[in-house]
Amino acid sequence: PAPPRRSRAEPLLQSMPLVRLFVQKTLNKPVPLVALQAKLCKVWGTTPQTTKIILTKVDDWTSEQFKEDVYVSVRAKATPERTRDVVLEHCRSVQAAFAEEGLIANVRLETYVGESYFHVPPAK
Repeated sequence: PAPPRRSRAEPLLQSMPLVRLFVQKTLNKPVPLVALQAKLCKVWGTTPQTTKIILTKVDDWTSEQFKEDVYVSVRAKATPERTRDVVLEHCRSVQAAFAEEGLIANVRLETYVGESYFHVPPAK
């Protein structure tokens, strides 16, 4: 049977997926990281303490049919709750969060198997 559906208020994860934002250096719109972080925390059911957003400004990228301001690349742990429908719904919510800030986002999400993930944070 399919896993039970979570309400928007229930956390989907115990930790936030890594979110990398790519923008062209020529972008004339602000990318408000703190405001976006708050919105993505609501989407993913996390807190700012577990949410990392990385902004990379690039000289250029290849032209595509999309006219995005921001390319959003998300890496997230594969879990039973993360069905294709749930992931796509959350990707649309991420896109809407950027739209609320006046930004057109091209959102991509890649999942990984937890046992294949390693992290060594800096010592305190």
